[in-house]
Amino acid sequence: MSDAEFAVDVQDLTKRYGDKAVVDALSMQVRRGEVFGFLGPNGSGKTTTIRMMCGLLTPDGGTGHTLGYDILREAQAIKREVGYMTQRFGLYEDLSIRENLDFIAQIYQMDQRRQRVDASLERLGLQARQHQLAGGLSGGWKQRLALAACMLHEPRLLLLDEPTAGVDPKARRDFWEEIHKLAAAGITVLVSTHYMDEAERCHRLGYIAYGRLMALGTPKELVENSGFVTWRVTGEELNQLADALHGRVGVSMVTRFGNTLHVSGESEPELDAAIAPFRLNQAQQWIPGKPQLEDLFIQLMGKAQDNFK
Repeated sequence: MSDAEFAVDVQDLTKRYGDKAVVDALSMQVRRGEVFGFLGPNGSGKTTTIRMMCGLLTPDGGTGHTLGYDILREAQAIKREVGYMTQRFGLYEDLSIRENLDFIAQIYQMDQRRQRVDASLERLGLQARQHQLAGGLSGGWKQRLALAACMLHEPRLLLLDEPTAGVDPKARRDFWEEIHKLAAAGITVLVSTHYMDEAERCHRLGYIAYGRLMALGTPKELVENSGFVTWRVTGEELNQLADALHGRVGVSMVTRFGNTLHVSGESEPELDAAIAPFRLNQAQQWIPGKPQLEDLFIQLMGKAQDNFK
């Protein structure tokens, strides 16, 4: 794949604060026109990485390009073509939706302000609410307004930092429909999220923990190539079963999912040997199954070395 097909292409990206590497030699590529999911626990370095990619933060090491621009020498050019949506709603609550968008267009001295605002309102379905005060919007509509603000200058790349945090499930689903419409129109979207259902909506995923990229691929590839084996257990006394399985050779992880227990391991023979005595319990049903993304990411998080210890 040629460089022209990558919206983001970074190698050995590093950011240090004191003697701690918040981002540690991270290399990754985001293809043009794809929705790329960026996952990881709080403090893993996701936001710092995103800020380096869009020219808001200078890396201490590494090289890379965003939209063909050098992240070290052409940060200003990157900013002009990237829309960056932060975790917190940062618009003016005492202005209407239209007034917020018009104010932003005016501050950045955009040409054809009215046309840009009209197009952004239409693209995000905000025309009917354009005169409503931003402070009176629900969390989902605020996020949609924030996305409309990011689209005013018609960016080629959107960097969305946990855009649906604190938003109800329906609003999250609607927001993701908008993200995929933008991607279908040729806009590249890099989005960080904690939600596994959102991760499964992405074309490809990168998992970062303590500043290091630990997994990269499509949701299907990550699960199939994990080497993880999982059994699902239903029935009685699951809490006692979980306690008994923890720490056994061959059992990597035991996780509750509602009324089901997921028992996972990295070696099928070792896991089968570990669970064999427990499968004799007639009060429980053992069903072989594929691991879920959440199983994989919990396992990866457990393997990661904390860079603040």
